[in-house]
Amino acid sequence: MRLRQIAVATVVLGVLCVPAHAEARDISRDTLPANDGWAAYGTGTTGGSAADDAHVHTVTDRAGLVRALDGGSDTPKIIKVAGTIDANTDDDGHHLDCADYATDGYSLKKYLAAYDPRTWGSAKPSGAQEDARQASAARQAERVTLPVGSNTTIVGLGDSAVLKGVNLQVKNANNVIIRNLDLRDAYDCFPVWQPNTGGLGDWKTSYDNIWLTGATHVWIDHVTASDKGHPDADEPTYFARNYLRHDGLLDITNGSDLVTVSWSRFQDHDKAMLIGNSDSATGDRGKLRVTLHHNQFESVVQRAPRVRFGQVHVYDNRYVVPEGSEYRYSLGVSTESGIYAENNAFHTPGHIEVVDLVKSWNGTALHQTGTLFNGYPVDLLAIYDAYNSGSERDLTADVGWTPTLHGKIDSAATADREVARGAGAGRIP
Repeated sequence: MRLRQIAVATVVLGVLCVPAHAEARDISRDTLPANDGWAAYGTGTTGGSAADDAHVHTVTDRAGLVRALDGGSDTPKIIKVAGTIDANTDDDGHHLDCADYATDGYSLKKYLAAYDPRTWGSAKPSGAQEDARQASAARQAERVTLPVGSNTTIVGLGDSAVLKGVNLQVKNANNVIIRNLDLRDAYDCFPVWQPNTGGLGDWKTSYDNIWLTGATHVWIDHVTASDKGHPDADEPTYFARNYLRHDGLLDITNGSDLVTVSWSRFQDHDKAMLIGNSDSATGDRGKLRVTLHHNQFESVVQRAPRVRFGQVHVYDNRYVVPEGSEYRYSLGVSTESGIYAENNAFHTPGHIEVVDLVKSWNGTALHQTGTLFNGYPVDLLAIYDAYNSGSERDLTADVGWTPTLHGKIDSAATADREVARGAGAGRIP
């Protein structure tokens, strides 16, 4: 009897000693580990880790987020996002839709009638409806474009922190960390018609989920970025072109430099990641140094990434193309780019071939090793050049540099499993 009482007491004591709700680890003062990609170069990336208590904020709505960002100031700051924050809200927290931003007589019906190529021709839109579109777009931009200044850390609390409709803009800022956030649906209410784009014309949108422009020393980690809520595939067709509402998920442009993107998910989107925005931006030479590792690109049509000028290390990433989804390519080799790709795994349906994974525009170089294609090792470069034999698009493996800033590089098979399990918001160990 006594032995039974001791046993029961031991079980009860054990239950009492286990916390009913374990606290999640506070990641807000984490800094980028040494050698973790290009953002570790030189002084490294520490974000707002030096912030004093007065500049540590927990925010639950757009107004609080705007106050915490402080107009993009350089003051060291930590911003913790709790729950879902919708950028398309007024100062009282009421939701705003596209009709609330429309002004000066703008309407999509009138815009389409005014600039129908059959009557307007191929000239750039101008006049009353284009002026009204620009004015309406400016009203939305005031709400959704939020500037992130230097020495800032933005982190999500728990596993359900969401920034909806937000265009986080890291412009000419240094030393920024963005982690553990679900960034979704940076939705443009007022796309512009560009009649001369791509020969057939196209719709141009304004907002990326995250836009780095002139930014340096940036670490983006364990984020999920998507069009969730308003997929472009569900949008109508106007002027024989899909009426796109989203731009990039993460664009790195205009001389941005020393960036690490790790353990993140980019999904359900067309043009995911552009590194370098123009063939003529020769000032980007020597910049746009970016590391992408342990990320998942799923249901992404193109730009995973597309690179101009930059030295970009792409290793241990996972690419998933579901059956029936649109797909153009993953690695875009453009002007003077140097992509060093190691141990990446691709999963595609049967109609997609190895050669489809790479596309070149004026690019001449791609280093690749350790690639898995549907579980089989392949040489992307050899297959690409064999397919394009004799064409000006043939590529060389000499990219002019070798990565030195990186952690342990796993095999593609190992990384494939670990990324599937651990990448994205809410999955920081």
